[in-house]
Amino acid sequence: MRIFKICRGDWDGFIAAFINNLVQLLILTPLCLGVLEFSVDLVIGRILPGIAISFLIGNVYYAYLAQKQMSATNREDICALPYGISTPAIFANIFLVMLPAKLIAQAKGLEDPETLAWQAGILACVIGGLIEFIGAFFAENLRKWVPRVALISTLSGVGIGFLGLAFLFQIMSAPLAGLPLFFLGLYLLLKPPNLPVWLPASAIILFAGTILGWLTGAAPVTTLNIDPLSQINLYLPQYEFRSLLAAFDHAEIATLISVILPISLLGVVASLQNIESAAAAGDDFPEKPCLVVNGIGTLGAAFFGSPFPTSIYIGHPAWKKMGARSAYSIMNALTITAICLSGSLTAIVWLIPVEAGITIIFWIGLIIAAQAFETTEPIHYPAAIIGIMPGIVAWFFVSVSSILSAGNLISDGKLSFNTSFLNQQAQVGNFLTGGLAIQQGFLIVAMIWSTMVFHIIEKQHYKVAIWALIAAGLSALGIIHGYVLKDGNALVDLPILSWLMGTAESPSISAPSAVAGYIIIASAFFIISKKIR
Repeated sequence: MRIFKICRGDWDGFIAAFINNLVQLLILTPLCLGVLEFSVDLVIGRILPGIAISFLIGNVYYAYLAQKQMSATNREDICALPYGISTPAIFANIFLVMLPAKLIAQAKGLEDPETLAWQAGILACVIGGLIEFIGAFFAENLRKWVPRVALISTLSGVGIGFLGLAFLFQIMSAPLAGLPLFFLGLYLLLKPPNLPVWLPASAIILFAGTILGWLTGAAPVTTLNIDPLSQINLYLPQYEFRSLLAAFDHAEIATLISVILPISLLGVVASLQNIESAAAAGDDFPEKPCLVVNGIGTLGAAFFGSPFPTSIYIGHPAWKKMGARSAYSIMNALTITAICLSGSLTAIVWLIPVEAGITIIFWIGLIIAAQAFETTEPIHYPAAIIGIMPGIVAWFFVSVSSILSAGNLISDGKLSFNTSFLNQQAQVGNFLTGGLAIQQGFLIVAMIWSTMVFHIIEKQHYKVAIWALIAAGLSALGIIHGYVLKDGNALVDLPILSWLMGTAESPSISAPSAVAGYIIIASAFFIISKKIR
């Protein structure tokens, strides 16, 4: 095995990866402290050290794998797969697992609802890690069945929604600092000038963002209400096996699985799509070991206190375009680990406004969105566009759900996802129930719909029918399209699983209209395939 070398592109890649992962920490930390009202000791002393374990597992392995591929192919330009916390899982585990668990514990008058909610979160993370691990042995042949456009375009929707629109809103919320940084960053990243080796473009953006933040009042950041230096200490990871065992005594297992199963399956699919994205950019990696390590990383996080799953990150083509190789991954792992173990995150939040790194994240979303068309023949553009749409829908509903929960609008009875509200919206042309159905399992929905359109274009009608039957089966199980309204939230619905686990009196079909619709599609295209040759 060759020695790790740090090239100029690794510095660019490291800063981009560091900022990307730092933004994740800047998202989940305020949510844990604010929405869940977790104590600082729990977040800084137990959750963040668990995140450090998962970062070390994944980033070190993917750096090693890139080095191994370099040796096997005699190439120097292979870029390690980016790895970090799963963004959808942050929101899912906070709003659909831990927050309900805490509210239920409070309603029942149980002692220490904060700990019970956290235990439910790490139990959900274990379940998710096991699903990811097992899924690795069944996902290897998926690329043989799914066209490239269907795999890549689904991530493009995530790039536009979760990495693009979300951060575009934040840019315009503070335009005095956000707009100059936005266009300066795009200039440096899209058409980079000749810069010295020691001065990566992303470092200029980060430095300029920090200066502008202080000049315009975006920094210092004081929303956490914590002395920035008071938490700096050494926080070693703690093995939380006893906490996991305790979680079984109070957790609603069926409810946890109903949330985690689709999220974890989506994680497997998304990771496979990211591997496909890397292959399209010229770097081929073996699927099975990469997906296995995803599961191991998530399990490592849970067993050491983090309720947040990790996965192969969206954006490999962007890191490769920077010239990053393998060293950036090691540098990222060590830096994030140091932050998570030292308690210095509060000082970083106080010093560097998140606006400083937004443009880099936005640029990654642009590169991913563009790849759906760069690697696709023009005749298949409709399949790419269809694959993009569910990701945008999902971002919209995740944003709305977080707004409702963060604003306490549900408990005040002002606004929520209830039948009356949804019917009222339908009467004025806002068919939110359809959007909620698309959101449930949106990555799988995007992949299936894009695949069906691809086969329609290719006149492979029997394959359209087969995929329609697959969609019908997934709809019946509730993995896609199925949801139930509960306490103002649209929760994933797995009725057959609930029946098998004894929490429902009889099995039922989760999304009967969708199931019937897909069956009609399958029947029609089977007939067409026989009639049209």
